Amino acid sequence: MATQIFVNLPVSDLNKSVAFFTALGFTFNPDYTDENATCMIINDNAYVMLLVEGFFKTFTSKDIVDAKGSTEVIMAFSADSREGVDGMYNKAIDAGGSSSQPAQDYGFMYSRSFEDLDGHLWEVMWMDPAGPQTDVAASAAEA
Repeated sequence: MATQIFVNLPVSDLNKSVAFFTALGFTFNPDYTDENATCMIINDNAYVMLLVEGFFKTFTSKDIVDAKGSTEVIMAFSADSREGVDGMYNKAIDAGGSSSQPAQDYGFMYSRSFEDLDGHLWEVMWMDPAGPQTDVAASAAEA
């Protein structure tokens, strides 16, 4: 059974957030878009609901975390290649995002991290489909 996931994020300015994520290449479902919210499409089973803070508060009695000073979650998504990781990271920075961590390179896995306009943390990563080369690592350790 395929399961869909909807991540809900509070944003301070919906139009600026839409412009930011559009610059990264994401699209939005107009059927779920109004002045309070929009549905950003990640793929056929994953979506991010960008909700104006006042509307977001109608779904919880808890305070909204100031993502520029605190972290509750890091959203991560994959790219097809190392170049794809760098390309998406560069688009985020060019669109007004900021770098959050140095690049992480483990050989078989490579990632870059950025903050969106509201300070939410995003990570774009590539992983070698062959996975870590455990035989190579074991041979190197024995030498």
